[in-house]
Amino acid sequence: MSRTVVNVKSDVQAVLNELENKNIRNIFFVACGGSSAIMYPAKYVLDREATTLTSDLYSSNEFIHRNPRQLGKESLVILCSMSGTTPETAEAATFAKSKGAYAVALTNEPTSPLAKNADSVIKYEWGNDVDAFETNLGVLYQLVFGVLSVVENNGKFAKAVSSLENLQSVYEKALQYEKENARKYAEANKEEPVIYTMASGANYGAAYSFSICILMEMQWIHSHAIHAGEYFHGPFEIIDENVPFMILLGIDETRPLEERALSFSKRYGKKLTVLDAKEYDLSGIDEEMKGYIAPLILNRVLRQYAEELAEARNHPLSKRRYMWKVEY
Repeated sequence: MSRTVVNVKSDVQAVLNELENKNIRNIFFVACGGSSAIMYPAKYVLDREATTLTSDLYSSNEFIHRNPRQLGKESLVILCSMSGTTPETAEAATFAKSKGAYAVALTNEPTSPLAKNADSVIKYEWGNDVDAFETNLGVLYQLVFGVLSVVENNGKFAKAVSSLENLQSVYEKALQYEKENARKYAEANKEEPVIYTMASGANYGAAYSFSICILMEMQWIHSHAIHAGEYFHGPFEIIDENVPFMILLGIDETRPLEERALSFSKRYGKKLTVLDAKEYDLSGIDEEMKGYIAPLILNRVLRQYAEELAEARNHPLSKRRYMWKVEY
């Protein structure tokens, strides 16, 4: 099936070329922790754009133990691990291949166990100085919109890629916009024993990552990622003037859920930090892509908040008690 030629990474293009010869009907996103969190907006894209493709997201271990009945020769399994050494994810790649699926590894280490276990490898870059186009989320979006183009002839591939090519400048302006806010947040919250995060839709992955990877793993602060659509089904009972919340507002179809949760929180809470993607300069991002790109921007801004919090608490983001230190 013909498609518009766009400027994606060469290893992304290699995977898309392979998929042209396959009858892909379902996609599984498989990862753990922060790598799992980046899959949320990609799955949201498929939920909104796909007409025939189905998709699901699994934690690596559960993917193996649950053994989805649909997993087979018509499956594309996208796995992600920065180091490529996450044992559950590396094993999941082997498991996917044993079922006849086509396994694609996204990693910063192309010679890692995950990479060796997969059919194809896409290398992404990592670090504050890396262009957004080359990061895990940038590469994942290139792949997902490319798959939609190959399998369903979706017409938004070029718009997605051009938006990703302009994303770095959007990041830089958003980081400058939030610089002082992030510093104030860190000072205000450095002694807090618990901080909640809340979002919905494409943005939930960013909230989840900030909660479990930053606050819990890297800062040892009690936290939970609350879905804005579930806020009024239990979690809102904990809001009061002393409980800090990080609330994300995106630009996708689920924004009304986030706005409703924020409106209630303002009535009873005082320690609210709101990141609103509508406040950022999105020049260069295609209008149809803004809802999909917003969680990438929020995720990058949250990293700035995390770095400021770590500095204020004198608790480096690299500090661990158990991870990589004991058997588990």
